[in-house]
Amino acid sequence: MSPPSPAARPRVTTRTLQRMRDDGKTISMLTAYDFPTAAILDQAGIDILLVGDSLAMVVQGHETTLPVTMDQMLYHAEMVGRAAERALVVVDLPFPEGQREISRSVDCGARVLKETKCHAVKLEGGAEQAERIETLVTAGIPVMAHVGLRPQNIHVDGGYRVHREIDSLVTDALAAEKAGAFAVLVECVTVDAGKAITEAVAVPTIGIGAGPHTTGQVLVTNDLIGLTQGYTPKFVRKIADASSLIRDAATTYRDAVADRSFPGASESF
Repeated sequence: MSPPSPAARPRVTTRTLQRMRDDGKTISMLTAYDFPTAAILDQAGIDILLVGDSLAMVVQGHETTLPVTMDQMLYHAEMVGRAAERALVVVDLPFPEGQREISRSVDCGARVLKETKCHAVKLEGGAEQAERIETLVTAGIPVMAHVGLRPQNIHVDGGYRVHREIDSLVTDALAAEKAGAFAVLVECVTVDAGKAITEAVAVPTIGIGAGPHTTGQVLVTNDLIGLTQGYTPKFVRKIADASSLIRDAATTYRDAVADRSFPGASESF
């Protein structure tokens, strides 16, 4: 079955997401780092594509998200933005562009909108980032906030952990909403916290390890399709085994080259 034509697939916008939330509809979100993957996810009807700084780990092979640069984020964002015909595309502000002077964050956010076909940025933090969020939004740059586990804060937090402080998490989410964030990503919190945050704010919440009560869900695509090497978080549902598929294909190719059955007559001129 061929995917719907672009005319039959209106662009998802921040207003679309708000209507979905108000109508009780769920929102799907996955990461994308390149043109072909983004095109496939877009054709599948995923509502939001995230060019996440997680690419530092799942694409570049680093141990944390910290090493990826703004220029590298823009490189990947440009590919994803070009591929997405329907999905809203959000780009992470990498460390330390969301922690330095606010004008620097505005410059980076403006580069996302000017140099790619992406539509918004994601910024880690809640109450302490309210002024930054408000300034970005005032400048015309849509912002998705990010509360709970914040991977860019990994060394301050002393590692990855489940966040259970419901009152402070709700405070962060409310501050982000008040500052103008169009949505709040909630990472690695208890089910009760995910529910409390979702009930407290009027904007969509997107959960990752935040239980079933958020407006939508996001996963790292490489985790979803079994392409991640090593540790897989508890909150991941592995739906495919792309690693085995690729490994088997490469092994079959290697053997065909070794026994000279490739290329055959049908692959030759």
